[in-house]
Amino acid sequence: MLLSTQLQYGDDPIRNAESVVVMEQAGLDVVWVAEVYSFDAVSLMGYLAARTERVQIGSGILPIYSRTPTLTAMTAAGLDALSDGRAILGLGASGPQVIEGFHGVRYDKPVARTREIIEICRKVWRRERVTNDGLYPIPLPEGQGTGLGKPLKLINHPRRPDIPIWVAALGDKNVEMAAEIANGWLPHVLVPEKLRDVFGPALDAGLAKRAPELGPLQITGGGFLALEEEMFEPARQLARSMYALYVGGMGARGRNFYNTVFARQGYADAARVVQDLYLEGRKEEAAAALPDEFIDRITLIGPASHVQERIAALREAGVTHLHVTPVTSDVPKVLTQVKEWIS
Repeated sequence: MLLSTQLQYGDDPIRNAESVVVMEQAGLDVVWVAEVYSFDAVSLMGYLAARTERVQIGSGILPIYSRTPTLTAMTAAGLDALSDGRAILGLGASGPQVIEGFHGVRYDKPVARTREIIEICRKVWRRERVTNDGLYPIPLPEGQGTGLGKPLKLINHPRRPDIPIWVAALGDKNVEMAAEIANGWLPHVLVPEKLRDVFGPALDAGLAKRAPELGPLQITGGGFLALEEEMFEPARQLARSMYALYVGGMGARGRNFYNTVFARQGYADAARVVQDLYLEGRKEEAAAALPDEFIDRITLIGPASHVQERIAALREAGVTHLHVTPVTSDVPKVLTQVKEWIS
């Protein structure tokens, strides 16, 4: 297993990046940089490339709607060059609330768009003259543009022609597509004991079509991490607040992908209650309504024996990258301990 974490949100990105430098020294393997309606991920990834030496730097995720496919490819190639081959391109559809509400772009055909973007990125990195039919016609045909466009290839020689691509996927069709053509899968909330029941058929369908040269599908899983007894309750409360936001408030009623996955993992009744409370503005009650069992299963909070059991369950489920959010007064100590357990 590799060890990963998320770059924290905040108004002081330099301080947050410096914390990654410390975690790298403690054994961190991958840092993921989110891009929601926040500072952009690319600027932060470039800074991390300059401040770190070994850690892989992944976008977690770049929304597929906010850049053209070729710009996405150019950006990943630039980051890979700056980091000396440490970039990971994490892609995801985000949701209508952000894409239409913040970017003003129509949210449609997320699976088909993701597939085409991945194909185009790989053409760019191989320095092929880029052409594409479908949702992203390249070059634009006469009638949609001036008719003067011509196929071009990337000027630069990329550091790697096969930059790893990870896909954040929740729905069956998207999970199947990720298992077929992506290097890695970024699930949001993973209960390892439920992975086969919920995602197994989609994963199997995608893996059956997977090209051998892609290698095994990489998967992240984990959660809030606390090993010190005085941190157990604060960490659980942080977990409750975050998952209540996603299960209850990310998207509209009937169009919340996180709520749907929560329900499919055996918590249908709680999914309705949490969403109702959250949308009524009763956020603390929504957090309290999350089942204790759920919090225990999706976090790494507790004595060493309990955390080791949860890591074993994730490993058994196929997780290759243990993803942690440390809640501790001594991050290097905790990460070093976990790194020993997974190595």
